[in-house]
Amino acid sequence: MFVTSAYAQETAPAAAEGDTHAGTAVPAAEHETFPPFNAATYPSQILWLIITFGLFYLFLKRVVMPRLGSIIDVRNDRITQDLDQAARLKGEADAAVAAYEQELAEAKANANKIGQQANDAAKAQAEGTRKKLEAELEKKLGEAEASIASIKAKAMKEVGTIAEDTTSAIVEALVGGKSDKSEIAAAVKSASR
Repeated sequence: MFVTSAYAQETAPAAAEGDTHAGTAVPAAEHETFPPFNAATYPSQILWLIITFGLFYLFLKRVVMPRLGSIIDVRNDRITQDLDQAARLKGEADAAVAAYEQELAEAKANANKIGQQANDAAKAQAEGTRKKLEAELEKKLGEAEASIASIKAKAMKEVGTIAEDTTSAIVEALVGGKSDKSEIAAAVKSASR
């Protein structure tokens, strides 16, 4: 243990009661003040304060501050790199979103175009089928009208004969004799006009 001679005192023989400080073995004449408060030691204390402060200052300046400065620089560089990378990734994400939205718009436009083409093709096919059916119906209607006209014409030709036969049958039934066919034919012609 480190003890200076000022503090280490051997136990002195017991002196008179008035000579000792209350409860200590150190005589009152030898009792000093606490060394930091002793005015006689101020110059050495100030010298050691200046030397210690200077060494502590040099230690801080040459060892601690450069290390702290390098740590702060590394952290600033890392933060700057992280911010740059975040900005780059944000730019890439924005570009990807813009590309996705453009592709989505193109896909919608393409789908609308395909849908419109399919709709137009279906309309054209339906229109072609409708025209074909109308043409067939017109043809059948023309054939039916021609058939009706021929039947009507045939019936009209036979109407005169039927009218003549009917008239001769009525005249024979009413008059009771045979009638002249030329007179009945002239009467039917004059009635049909």
